[in-house]
Amino acid sequence: MQEVALLAVVAVLIIVAVSYVAPQLGVAAPVLLVVVGMACSQVPGAPHVAVEPEWILAVVLPPILYSAAVNVPVMDFRRNFRAIGALSVLLVVGSAFGTGLLIWRLLPEVGFPAAVALGAVISPPDAVAATSIGKRLGLPPRLVTILEGEGLVNDATALVLLRTAVAAIAGTVSFWGALGDFGRAVLVGVVVGAVIGAASVWARSRIQGQPVLTTAISFVVPFLAFIPAEELHASGVIAVVTAGLITGHQSAKRFTAHDRISERTNWRTIQLLLENGVFLLMGFEITAVVSDVRASGESVWAAFTLGLLATLALVVLRVVFVVPLIALLRRQQRRADRLTGRIEAVLDRISEQGPHPGKRFERATRALRRKHADATFYASEGLGWRGGAVLAWSGMRGVVTLAAAQSLPTDVPHRAELVLIAFTVAIVTLLLQGGTLPTLIKLLGIRGNDEEHERREYARLAAEIMAATQALLDNTALERENGKPFDAAVLQQARERGLAVAEILDKMLTADRDPDSPLHQQRELQRLFLDAQQNALLDARAGGTYSSHTLERAQTFIDSQAARFTA
Repeated sequence: MQEVALLAVVAVLIIVAVSYVAPQLGVAAPVLLVVVGMACSQVPGAPHVAVEPEWILAVVLPPILYSAAVNVPVMDFRRNFRAIGALSVLLVVGSAFGTGLLIWRLLPEVGFPAAVALGAVISPPDAVAATSIGKRLGLPPRLVTILEGEGLVNDATALVLLRTAVAAIAGTVSFWGALGDFGRAVLVGVVVGAVIGAASVWARSRIQGQPVLTTAISFVVPFLAFIPAEELHASGVIAVVTAGLITGHQSAKRFTAHDRISERTNWRTIQLLLENGVFLLMGFEITAVVSDVRASGESVWAAFTLGLLATLALVVLRVVFVVPLIALLRRQQRRADRLTGRIEAVLDRISEQGPHPGKRFERATRALRRKHADATFYASEGLGWRGGAVLAWSGMRGVVTLAAAQSLPTDVPHRAELVLIAFTVAIVTLLLQGGTLPTLIKLLGIRGNDEEHERREYARLAAEIMAATQALLDNTALERENGKPFDAAVLQQARERGLAVAEILDKMLTADRDPDSPLHQQRELQRLFLDAQQNALLDARAGGTYSSHTLERAQTFIDSQAARFTA
């Protein structure tokens, strides 16, 4: 038991160290962790580490997917649903059958169902490495969203397809039965995830002022969605993703600020350790996988060669699929450009006619404005051939490939060789595509919104928020909870604070990057204020004059000020 604990401690330290160093080296942490894991497995006396695939699929995968889904805006997911669905369903199915056919032709004794099962194992890309690189290098937000969405849904397609292929090995499935099972798995998974997501949001919203408790509830939500869905022979992955999307969408409306901050911080830590831990494990286990192939009397080099051929097939299939997908997205962009003008004309006529009473008219106008916003998004956020090249090259494999490969039935011919093929695909795609993706992005010169645009957009949104605050203060019917009016002095102070914030926002709109500008000097001075307050608190604690409770309250206040300043 102590050995397991020691291994866990060492693994966490390695993950933290690599995650800190990787950005400085310009490499994605998952890529570097695979290399470190492979190196550690070659150390003399290195322990044999074997993790049951069920543990990864049922214990590690749900929280990874949930933490990713919570942070994906539903609006972005909806706007890119067609591209996400095409990549995560059609491409995964096509890749599974394409590579399965290749493996079957080169290794016919495994049988076509087993070959398709292997194809399902190696078909879903893992978006962790690609999105971490993309965010660091400033890829367009839409491209990052498509990669994130693909990584959320494609695991479900691959696992359902794997389950169907394994059943076909036993001869207990038909085409129409497989198609029906897939549809049922998705539908039931969505329903279970929606119920669990809504129930968890309701329960957590009833616990006010207890961020520790609400965050603790969030830790079990992925499993509350995953386990019932799997017991119903549905897609636990879809259930977890649905629950995460609902939770993330409702958090701004139903949870307190402390709840959101606590959940965000804790889940980022969990996501870091679990995701990167899997990549470290992948590199560490390759030695054991190679040993299993040798023990079975099969050729390691033959399996490695088949893995390279399967990798090449996956890359070609993804490129062939992405080319028409980008063409369809460009067509959507041109159509949205024309639609934007027509919707603007309708909205202008509505504005000229003046206000119309009635909720039905308000709903129709709101829907029209949202359609206009969607059309504007499609028209301005189109993906060209450079974005398509990045999308086509972002096919690194990860968590599901590692776990699903080892879940292949033990009676499948050449099982050890098939597992090594899957590991080869995962490691080669990570090292080759993950290692060269930053260079490709720089060579293509693809960039998202520039910093100036983002700062101006943020300032405009903040100005709208502050305008709502001023409108509230100007409301003559404003009163306290006890029905009494607010003191005039209190309202005046609030107005002055609002004007001060508005002035800062105006500076954000007009200020350049001059480090000597008043805005930069104010931020620098505020940082010095916080440092002085923290040093004074440390001196007071060292003197022992104040009680620990008072010191803790003061520390909480300073931390809250620092959090507001760095937000």
